[in-house]
Amino acid sequence: MSPGKQASPSESAAAMAAGARLEAMRRRVRLSRVAVWTVIAAGPVALCVAVASTPTTVQAATPAKPTAVRTTSAAADPGGYAQVFLSVWLRSSANDATTAQARLAQSMAPDVELPDPAAGAQSKPESVTAVRSAQRTGGVWSVTVAAQYADGSVRYYAVPVAADTSGSSFTVTGAPGVVAGPARAEVPKSPYDITVPEGDLPSAVGEFLAAYLTGAGEVDRYLAPGVKLTAVSPAPYKAVAVEQVSAVEDAAAAATAPADGTAVHVLVRVEARDAGGRWPLAYELTLKSRSGRWEVAALESGTARDGGAQ
Repeated sequence: MSPGKQASPSESAAAMAAGARLEAMRRRVRLSRVAVWTVIAAGPVALCVAVASTPTTVQAATPAKPTAVRTTSAAADPGGYAQVFLSVWLRSSANDATTAQARLAQSMAPDVELPDPAAGAQSKPESVTAVRSAQRTGGVWSVTVAAQYADGSVRYYAVPVAADTSGSSFTVTGAPGVVAGPARAEVPKSPYDITVPEGDLPSAVGEFLAAYLTGAGEVDRYLAPGVKLTAVSPAPYKAVAVEQVSAVEDAAAAATAPADGTAVHVLVRVEARDAGGRWPLAYELTLKSRSGRWEVAALESGTARDGGAQ
């Protein structure tokens, strides 16, 4: 054989390796056939075992397409709509349907007649406020609206309003009806049934409220660690005096300083004064003891944050 036709050592080794791999594949095929026939001969149970033990091919799952989810918003309360309608309706007159008030009332309630007040009658209310909304079936609401007049009298009107399914469109469906006002609710017993005598706690509360309402001093010095509270600005009052302090816990009325971390809840009644007169106010506070002094941990009637209650 000529030198050009002689195979190099590396080519010979590659050919031998390929032949070895081919022979190994043939042996595996023969063994697989023997195993299958053996299993078939052994019966159905062995066949199931063989199938279960056979390596399975895992197919990549097709990424699921995002599913569009349609959310239904809660039904919108038409109280404000009814309030606006009653305000313009009471200020309208059938004798002059071209006024802005009358046109707005008719656009909000196309099928409702305008009132016909007597000449010179003082029938226009000073304020109109929605006080209650009750939802009925089929997107229909009944809104109770209060109209307050200059003489101090108040009339309550029930205004029927229809809303669409999205809660974005409203129509007054009928004339308002005068109804009785809401009944007075029974007031639960106050939890602040312990009178706090004069001492460290009322003094601390008075100094805090003076800083909070009159700007006399820094509010931060009266707050517990971690509590953030901003004084009312501009300061609305010139002076604040504590009238009464009531508490839920006995520790608030104790003569001796409580242990650090003791928390009490108090109701503070104060008298605030400005150029316009005297104003009785009340605040619910949470106080905690630290190093023998009381600090404000929460102002329920204010804007405490980061450790203080709203």
